Amino acid sequence: MKEKIKNQKGFIQIPLLMAFIVSIVIVATVIGYRASKPSTKPSAATTTITTITIESSTTTIEKDGQLPTDDTFLVTRVIDGDTIEIEGGRKVRYIGIDTPETVDPRKPIQCFGVEASNKNKELVERKRVRLEKDVSETDKYGRLLRYVHVDDLFVNDYLVRQGYAYAYTYPPDVKYSEQFVQAQTEARENNRGLWKACPVSTTIPTTTSISLPARSPNTNCTIKGNISSSGEKIYHLEGCASYNVTKIDEARGERWFCTEEEAIAAGWRKAKNCP
Repeated sequence: MKEKIKNQKGFIQIPLLMAFIVSIVIVATVIGYRASKPSTKPSAATTTITTITIESSTTTIEKDGQLPTDDTFLVTRVIDGDTIEIEGGRKVRYIGIDTPETVDPRKPIQCFGVEASNKNKELVERKRVRLEKDVSETDKYGRLLRYVHVDDLFVNDYLVRQGYAYAYTYPPDVKYSEQFVQAQTEARENNRGLWKACPVSTTIPTTTSISLPARSPNTNCTIKGNISSSGEKIYHLEGCASYNVTKIDEARGERWFCTEEEAIAAGWRKAKNCP
């Protein structure tokens, strides 16, 4: 009887032991499979890199056809003394200045034009520049109108002040017009650059800004009715920031007015920089 009970206990213990071993094997197999399976969830590092890439790709995208106002751009080519080309193929015309011609097929190479072009190359070519907008976005040729800065150097001012360019104000872009006139006076008085090398009477642009304003034939009519490059009619009162540097070209349809009411009735609006 005791032998029979002993055999029964042995019979019961063997299946339990086998079940325990099989369970261990199954658990180990599942754990190993999960450890070897590649994770589809991106790591924190991967997510960060992706975000940076997306943000970087949007910095050069134009909004409504305009360039960002707080970025710098690589100058890929210098066209002449006052025109450059930046990355993306956009051409930029410097605001407020004019250098002697070197590339206009309608005109011969003008005095000091090559020197101005070479100086512009020295200042900006293959460098990153900051572009500053005034009022107009582009000129009639589709070139961006901008003030150009390289680090702390204001390129437009430098070219005028050192005698490579003339002050050339064309409203409504007049933010630095008085500064450029002062720079031109300094260059002329110190006989710098083109002021020394060129016959002034044949090289000064006919529409360059000057320190003394032109006067109306009728001394009582002092309001200047100017037409901008985009065709907008703007009148300037004495005391307006750009009054002294605004010239009236009656051949273009510009005119003098005796009263503001007369100017408004004729379709002109008041300049934004008037008090």
